[in-house]
Amino acid sequence: MESKYDAASDFDDESWQQHANCLGVDPDLFFPERGASTREAKEVCRGCVVRDDCLEFALRNGEKFGIWGGLSERERRRIRRQRAQAARSVMGA
Repeated sequence: MESKYDAASDFDDESWQQHANCLGVDPDLFFPERGASTREAKEVCRGCVVRDDCLEFALRNGEKFGIWGGLSERERRRIRRQRAQAARSVMGA
């Protein structure tokens, strides 16, 4: 998904959040109890113009809980591992 915002931009500037589909939605939806469905939260994220920015924010800031950029903690952990492996392979090349 292409964002109209630059995901590599300064993450101290969180103005992208003003354009998020989740703006005004109950935050509890994005932090479900363990084992509860994440489907509704992910549905809010689907088609959001700042979804990539949200995900990148969560990855760069080590968000360990909740749905960010349409992904769960487990899904984000997988991305972090993949990025770490890619960085190690580049450094070892």
